Amino acid sequence: MAKTKTAFFCQSCGTQYAKWVGQCSACKEWNTVVEELVQKEDKKTWKSTNSNTSSRVSKPLRVNEISTEKELRLNTFDLEFNRVLGGGLVPGALVLLGGEPGIGKSTLLLQIALKLPYKTLYVSGEESQKQIKMRADRIHPNSETCLILTETKTQNIFKQIDATTPDIVVIDSIQTLHSDYIESAAGSISQIRECTTELIKFAKETNTPVILIGHITKDGSIAGPKILEHMVDTVLQFEGDRNYVYRILRSLKNRFGSTAELGIYEMQGSGLREVNNPSEVLISKNDEGLSGTAIASTVEGMRPLMIEIQALVSTAVYGTPQRSTTGYNAKRLNMLLAVLEKRAGFKLAAKDVFLNITGGISTDDPAIDLAVIAAILSSNEDIPVEKGVCFSAEVGLAGEIRPVQRIDQRILEAEKLGFKTIYVSKNNKIAVKNSKITIELVSKIEDVVSSLFG
Repeated sequence: MAKTKTAFFCQSCGTQYAKWVGQCSACKEWNTVVEELVQKEDKKTWKSTNSNTSSRVSKPLRVNEISTEKELRLNTFDLEFNRVLGGGLVPGALVLLGGEPGIGKSTLLLQIALKLPYKTLYVSGEESQKQIKMRADRIHPNSETCLILTETKTQNIFKQIDATTPDIVVIDSIQTLHSDYIESAAGSISQIRECTTELIKFAKETNTPVILIGHITKDGSIAGPKILEHMVDTVLQFEGDRNYVYRILRSLKNRFGSTAELGIYEMQGSGLREVNNPSEVLISKNDEGLSGTAIASTVEGMRPLMIEIQALVSTAVYGTPQRSTTGYNAKRLNMLLAVLEKRAGFKLAAKDVFLNITGGISTDDPAIDLAVIAAILSSNEDIPVEKGVCFSAEVGLAGEIRPVQRIDQRILEAEKLGFKTIYVSKNNKIAVKNSKITIELVSKIEDVVSSLFG
């Protein structure tokens, strides 16, 4: 039996220390360093219950000897989930899904597990089998391939994996697991790191994809050591406002695909519904023209979206004007307001400006700059932007309208949704021919202002 070892870990960021300190030098938090037992006994592999299995030995290969055949992916039969992953689950991949409590992480993965034709083991350390059954009856009651296990000890989980040989393993959640080889409590830095290491070893040696659910801290980062995000292959973020029915799935890290993709779901009583055409749900169905709204054509990953920008400009009541944004960068808004005042002559320094992107979506695409300016000017002049008009261009500090990438995709998406006019930069190279939508080419803010508001 090995000698018992202890170390000091920061519970906020996971930094290890040889002795106790009051303030963590990495994250600057106070009183977060605690002592933990890091080794209880000699560690064994995840498959210690199966003595007949030998470890796989890796050999070095020349670069030209390595196979470049495309990795076969497992279809999750969820178009949005597949899109964000880059085409499906890669065998042997470890996927970490994070999100706020109650946002729908467990519902999403249970829904996918119930619909998969492969044998799936859903391990829950937070709910009983009866609780999961009640939720499953609402989502997809007749599943014959999904196995439900309520267990928190990793050694027992691996025994059940050996007995059932699943094609996919789902863990809900990594913070509830604990290993016999670490003495500290479940959810501690040492336990999270050890349990994740065992699951990675299992996934890579058996080529079985593993999906983990992770809790997040109050500042929005995934709870546990930062090394957890480095260990896994893919980190997904499930987000949304509880006051809205829409949920957004983003990829923060993906070794097997793009991190720019976006998946949108609608929360319903029967589970999460995939939103295949998000442009229709992100734009309000207002027949009467309202001032302060403008439609922007943006691109998330490979998907073009039409989003609605809402602005409200009013006289500052308390002397100091307010600048408030939802779903948009506040510093970028201040920059655009300065450009409007300097280049277009609009005096907005003494006015409150509120900006909102509808549907609870957030975006940092610079192509929505022109729509933001159009919405602000529309509210300021109290003149609605003509119906059927949209925008797709970046605005520079000199007041010039700058070109954006993939303009053809944006134009075709606007045309498909029935828009009649789109404002784009004069410097864009447009390859779209014979389109029904009118393409207005502009080079300065003054051109847009005179065209929209006379």
